[in-house]
Amino acid sequence: MENLCLDCKRWEEDEHWSGSLDQNRAVYRYTDFAKDVMAKFKFRGDYVLAEIFAEDLCQALQSFQYDYIVPIPLSDERLYERGFNQAEALITTAGFKPTHLLSRVHTEKQSKKSRSERIHLKQVFKLETELNLNSKTILLIDDIYTTGSTLRHAAKLLKENGAAKVYSFTLAR
Repeated sequence: MENLCLDCKRWEEDEHWSGSLDQNRAVYRYTDFAKDVMAKFKFRGDYVLAEIFAEDLCQALQSFQYDYIVPIPLSDERLYERGFNQAEALITTAGFKPTHLLSRVHTEKQSKKSRSERIHLKQVFKLETELNLNSKTILLIDDIYTTGSTLRHAAKLLKENGAAKVYSFTLAR
């Protein structure tokens, strides 16, 4: 555990979550500037910003070996509000083909919840595939890693359904 950040160490100490997510990497630090840019991209529908991230993202993703690259899904309500799934936009703009394995149950916005509330949520994802995930390596893509709860919920479900390894890659952390 010496190569883990403090946040990952905390998750790994919890027997319920230990081993659910094998690793997360991020392209950028979540600075005030990054926060402003991400808000424009995510909440104000500035889809073209995905193109700004595409080259860095493409370069970073080439270091991963995976069977499926999976965007963290939005609930139908969030997708309607935003007009697009930011994780899927990052994948496609970087030139990759997403595989949709999960759907999301609509809940209150994660940004409105405390860390503790996020960690103790019931499972927010459902498996939506006929693909055999046994021994597969999955790469989850999301925009921001804040508490790690979203990614770990998705990773846990994928591992419970046979995935051997689940990595995540976020634009910012």
